[in-house]
Amino acid sequence: MRWWKAVGLAGAAGVVATGVVVVRAERRRRAYTPEQVRERLHVRFAQATAVQEAETAPEASQAAAGIRGRLRRLFRR
Repeated sequence: MRWWKAVGLAGAAGVVATGVVVVRAERRRRAYTPEQVRERLHVRFAQATAVQEAETAPEASQAAAGIRGRLRRLFRR
């Protein structure tokens, strides 16, 4: 094996080792209790549904009006 291959492999091993250390530290930092996790999930779900309802409300009314208009045209003939 050439020396530059060994240096490259050592560099890659260093990057992986650094990633492992960072992930372990992050897990310790974010050691939430089950109640904290549940609370955060409920908050995120409430935010997501509120945004989704706000986005779909106008579209739903437009879609319903579009369908009604098509049905009216269909039955007029």
